[in-house]
Amino acid sequence: MSSIDEIRDARLKKLELLKNRGVNSYVAKSRRELSLAEAISSFPKLEKSAEIKWLAGRIMSIRGQGAIIFITLYDGTAQFQALFKKDSMSEEKFNLFNEVIDIGDFIEVAGKFFITKRGEKTIEVSDWAILTKSLRPLPEKWHGLQDAEERFRKRYLDILMNPETKEIFIKKAKFWDAVRNFLKKEGFLEVETPVLEITTGGADAKPFFTHHNALDLDVYLRISMGELWQKQLMVGGMPKTFEIGRQFRNEGMDAEHLQDYTQMEFYWAYADYEKGMELVEEMYKYIAFETFGTLKFKIHDFEIDLGKKWEKYDYTETIKKFTGINIGEASEKEICNKLDELGVNYDVVGFNITRAIDNLWKFCRRQIAGPGFLINAPVAISPLAKRNEKNNQIVERFQPIIAGSELGNGYSELNDPLDQEERFEDQQKLREKGDLEAQMHDYDFVEALEYGMPPTCGFGMSERVFAFLIDKPMRECQIFPLMKPKKEE
Repeated sequence: MSSIDEIRDARLKKLELLKNRGVNSYVAKSRRELSLAEAISSFPKLEKSAEIKWLAGRIMSIRGQGAIIFITLYDGTAQFQALFKKDSMSEEKFNLFNEVIDIGDFIEVAGKFFITKRGEKTIEVSDWAILTKSLRPLPEKWHGLQDAEERFRKRYLDILMNPETKEIFIKKAKFWDAVRNFLKKEGFLEVETPVLEITTGGADAKPFFTHHNALDLDVYLRISMGELWQKQLMVGGMPKTFEIGRQFRNEGMDAEHLQDYTQMEFYWAYADYEKGMELVEEMYKYIAFETFGTLKFKIHDFEIDLGKKWEKYDYTETIKKFTGINIGEASEKEICNKLDELGVNYDVVGFNITRAIDNLWKFCRRQIAGPGFLINAPVAISPLAKRNEKNNQIVERFQPIIAGSELGNGYSELNDPLDQEERFEDQQKLREKGDLEAQMHDYDFVEALEYGMPPTCGFGMSERVFAFLIDKPMRECQIFPLMKPKKEE
């Protein structure tokens, strides 16, 4: 078997041969009149016509030899068979095809249409031209690109050779279209907020930072989808807003977490978390059905039916049920002892009782199938959520729980500027003690709240929802995941 370098050298010689014959192997314009999908759909009409039509695509296979050659063309819409016969075109054209064309090359072909004895829709080629000469061979269909890292690094080949990979990204586009269409149908206005921020806000996460040369100041990449900005729009009298975009968190990677991913957040004035839950349940059902055509999914080891009644899971009671720990009474040491007993690993840097409780909850959630909503989280866990009027130790927060994970986050937004100021100060103290995920103090946001923000429900969800519904790791669902530079051999 020839090496890649040997194959490339052979193709470079063919490229030189084309050049010597005055043939441009990288043309700018094609004479294509129909996509291959259009050729298939309109084939009955084409077959009856004596008119010659031009098709184009990449050669995926070459079969036969001598005076008859069959090839398969692919243009991203469909595959289509073409027949090269020595007596159907000039001898010069036929011989040139045999001399210089390889699997992977892009060509255009002209001819008439017929069906073979095997029932294959085919174009009998009377003329052809090269569009792009490929210098590297495509992977073998059954043996190429088996390594996951190689598939991510050469995603273009993964998409080309594996229809199921391409289908992931077609569905992902439908998923975000469905989110956008649902919210617009509900009267939400799509907005854009800054990606670069002086102070990050809206989440407990470690940010990326960079330097802004023109203003000579350090800035951060946003860790939320403009939460504090969108709430300022509520102050400004815009009652329903949402944003879909990229956000960045400089944290760990696993099947459910990446550092650079797509997020959606909406903000809804004059609504609370109960209205938010109703809308989100309806939205999840809508986007699931629009994307996948069903409300029933197999996710990890769970059988999920989004169409059934969504449950409510009390934060404190759920933890007590699964661990026996009452987080309202237990000390940090007691919770840590339970984490150790359960075999839960946690980062000790910047560790505190808030992080201890959060780790305990994460152990519990993995055992909940859902669908449902986690409610009644402690204030310390949710620095931006409004306190419950009946119990000021908990907040009006809701998180969709599906297949053992939190697939979204929403709450009745905190609009008391004095309470918000106090919570920002508490978060700042945690940062000073080493908790880099604690939130920064945003003085401008507190000032905006002092002008008055109406009661507001906010909610956010990321592409993790899509990854769960399609039951793939998040990295598998990113079209070009971040990769370390390839080491030179």
